[in-house]
Amino acid sequence: MTDIGLTLPPLPPAPETPRVFLVVVDDSQEMQLALFYACLRARRTGGRVALLQVLEPSEFQHWMSVGDLMREEARQEAEMRLQKLAGQVNEILGAYPILYLREGNRRDELLALIEEDPSISILVLGANTSGGGPGPLVSALTGKFLSNMRIPMTLVPDNLTEEQLAEIA
Repeated sequence: MTDIGLTLPPLPPAPETPRVFLVVVDDSQEMQLALFYACLRARRTGGRVALLQVLEPSEFQHWMSVGDLMREEARQEAEMRLQKLAGQVNEILGAYPILYLREGNRRDELLALIEEDPSISILVLGANTSGGGPGPLVSALTGKFLSNMRIPMTLVPDNLTEEQLAEIA
């Protein structure tokens, strides 16, 4: 997230059970915008942000020790990414996010977490608008797996600027 010189309004009092805005972490620019939007919405509503990072199984499983090493390195990278993003969330929201790190299929782990954790109120995902489609997770959750959702989903198109998001959040 960039320093865009926004003056943020004071935080409202926290509700008794705050909304939790869940963002699925990946390396995309649209995820950064979704995270920024989730932070602004949480800030304006007295809510919280949660981050889910899913480590997908490695295709390399011929040698067990090599696969284990690759999995451990991926886990360390994911933990560092989550910590960096947690700092960004704290800058905007004034509170650290809830962090989830899971292994498995991203879609399946996301749906399982939403089902397991009743505090999660809203899923915020970034959507690619550059012609390649919105992304596999957005496509799955707005298509075949929509009936598995128990919470609303907010899609943040990647063609919006942080300034535009700040106006509508």
